[in-house]
Amino acid sequence: MQSKLPVAVIGAGPVGLAAAAHLAARGEAFVVLETGASVGHSMLQWGHVRVFSPWRHNVDRTARRLLEFSGWRHPTADALPTGREIVQEYLDPLASLLAHEAGIRLRSRVIAVGRHGLDKATSAERDDRPFMLRVATDNGEEELLARAVIDASGTWCTSNPLGSGGYLVPGETSVGDLISYGIPDVLALRRNSYAGKTTLVVGSGHSATNTVLALARLAEEDKQTRIFWGVRRANTTSMFEGKATDVLEARGALRADALDAINSGRVEMLTSFKARSVTHRQDARLEVCAYHDGRQTALAVDRIVVATGFRPDFSFLKEVRLSADPSLEAASGLAPLIDPNVHSCGTVRPHGAAELAHPEKDFYIVGMKAYGRAPTFLLATGYEQVRSVVAKLTGDHEAAARVELERPRTQERSTMNTRTHGQSSSAPALIESGSFKLRADSEADA
Repeated sequence: MQSKLPVAVIGAGPVGLAAAAHLAARGEAFVVLETGASVGHSMLQWGHVRVFSPWRHNVDRTARRLLEFSGWRHPTADALPTGREIVQEYLDPLASLLAHEAGIRLRSRVIAVGRHGLDKATSAERDDRPFMLRVATDNGEEELLARAVIDASGTWCTSNPLGSGGYLVPGETSVGDLISYGIPDVLALRRNSYAGKTTLVVGSGHSATNTVLALARLAEEDKQTRIFWGVRRANTTSMFEGKATDVLEARGALRADALDAINSGRVEMLTSFKARSVTHRQDARLEVCAYHDGRQTALAVDRIVVATGFRPDFSFLKEVRLSADPSLEAASGLAPLIDPNVHSCGTVRPHGAAELAHPEKDFYIVGMKAYGRAPTFLLATGYEQVRSVVAKLTGDHEAAARVELERPRTQERSTMNTRTHGQSSSAPALIESGSFKLRADSEADA
């Protein structure tokens, strides 16, 4: 009976749908479970951001073959898409095609995964039992059986907190929507919330940089707009170097623009910034108590943007036998290959089912979530992961062990040392967010 059950794919983002495409290409039954109301739900949260990698690296090869057979045309290979364009021009057509093969269930949040009738401590007959997934839908909770599980749920919904120690600071949860996490659309959708206000942006990665530059652009139009940029590091040199040597031109331009915004006085940078608490003031503003360059300070701001990275959510996997690295929370076999203290996204070697394996047979975490807290993920890497995992699940062990990744070159041309682009990068599921150098403002403002 178990062999006739589908493979359950959790998440309908680029990597989850790529997994479904590989399963469909091999004639394997599957079901995709997506929390959001549309495919690419998390990607749409940063849909206004243009990514660094061109289209040719953003489309899975097997998915492309399936789509082109149905008449789909690949977008211009060298163009840099926004997150919204990836969803509309690639994921939506792919989902429509895959819907003919099996179910893509939206508004279906997986709240528990385990072996049917067994808890984590029970070993007898474990590998012979199907997986049980409990799913919350608009009509209540349901249970679904699957022969294997591919968790491609990502990390977007579990942001790192404002606190530098990995915990929420006192008051962080009580200030409501005055704190945003990730990359809010400050130039269009949420413009009225930021124009003419004072905003503190915390984080040193490309997501934070994008937000800072968007706010700086807003400040050119509304002179009352003020920006503080809090970064936890003391030395910010590595944040801004590399424009001339960066193979990804848009990423190099982003760094140069950020440095110019600071030097021009449009942005005030606070180094060695460690937030301690957030409280409401009587004038409806926020007071942020923090350490800045070794001394205590208090900032009065109207809004806070926390862009300090993301972490995996294991809350629904408590009955699954996992082997997670104690620091990165990635699979134990993968963690040494992606350690951001050693690797940038361009130095992580290709990997697949062997490195992603957990003690739970036929259970895999792929995509951004596979990297745990490491910010060095490439979308092309996620596609290679699911190609190998699906090959393994369908008994093609030779293909599972083979490396087929054509990795985009993303590191600088000059010699890279062990310094990374920052563990606090709050990259969405595609490299390190995108460039503020929007090629078409109308697309970002749509």
